[in-house]
Formats: sequence, structure tokens, C-alpha cells
Amino acid sequence: MNSRQLQAKILRTFRKIHRITGASLFVFFFLISISGILLGWKNNSNGYILPKSQIGTSTSLEQWKPMYTLYHKACNVLRDSISSDLSIVLDRIDIRKEKGMVKFVFEDHFWEVQLDGATGNLLQIQKRHSDFLENIHDGSFLDSWFNTSNNQFKLIYTSLLGSALFVFTITGFWLWYGPKKLKRSRNK
Repeated sequence: MNSRQLQAKILRTFRKIHRITGASLFVFFFLISISGILLGWKNNSNGYILPKSQIGTSTSLEQWKPMYTLYHKACNVLRDSISSDLSIVLDRIDIRKEKGMVKFVFEDHFWEVQLDGATGNLLQIQKRHSDFLENIHDGSFLDSWFNTSNNQFKLIYTSLLGSALFVFTITGFWLWYGPKKLKRSRNK
């Protein structure tokens, strides 16, 4: 087999790998691309994807209510405003001292409660669509769906799709460069 035939064979093999990988992982690449675009726009979505941070009355932590008081207030607001059946297990507390506000983000249902740190008054309660999108983007939705521990599906998902992206990069480059190299060898 001469060098031109070898280059043509490699090109056909890379085209086949590229096609099979793309076809078999199409749905996942579609989900990652759409969720990635939306996550890139989350801060510019007018509060639809990620709720805007509201402004409280004081940036002085000395004037703020104790965190446990604010937490209980956030739980009461969540249950009174949305549903008494919602879990009050916290994912995180986001303190925005410079805005005089604290966000309570709950783990199981993507709701966020923003309270004034000094008064404890409700500033906003809103759904965090960005957290749902992040779970789709990184594959952790599979661990929630299958109720697994230790993020096994997320690890498999990110490893598989990261490896596939690497394969797409290599095979895609060769699908672009290979014909140029083949054409050059033909002209010699």
C-alpha cells in the first residue's frame, strides 16, 4: 500500500469514527449545547434563567439578623408562598454583603428565597432555572433520575462526552486537513 492509499484509508476511517460518534451521541451533544448556550446567557436573561439579586437595606453585618433566624424565615416563606410539602434542605446560602441580601437556595426543587439581611423581609422568591440547566449540562440529572450516590452517572457522562469531543476534534481536523494533504501528494 502506497502513502496515498494509506492516507485515503485513514481519511475513510476517521470519517467513519466521526459519523458513528456523532450519530450515537447526538442527543447528549444537543442537550449540552443548548444548556451551555442558556447558561452562558443566565446573567443576561432578565431574571428568567437566574433570578436577579435584589438589594437589602444594610451592608453592615453587625445590623443583620442571625443566620438561623434568616434561615427559619426563608423556610417559612418558601412553605407559605409555594407549598408546605417542599423540602427545606439547603443546597447553599449565598451571602451578598455588598447588596445587603442573603439567598437561600434549596436542594431538591430549585427554589431560591432572597431576604434582606438586616430586616429579614422577603426581597424575592423565584425558581432557579439555571440550577436545572447545570444538572443537564454536567449530567448530574442522571444521578437524580436513577437515585445514585457518588455521582457515578455524572462521572461516566462527562468522561464519555469529553472523550467524544476530543475524538471529534482529532477526526474533524483530519477530515479538514487530510484531503488537502492527499491533494498535495497527488500533485507531486
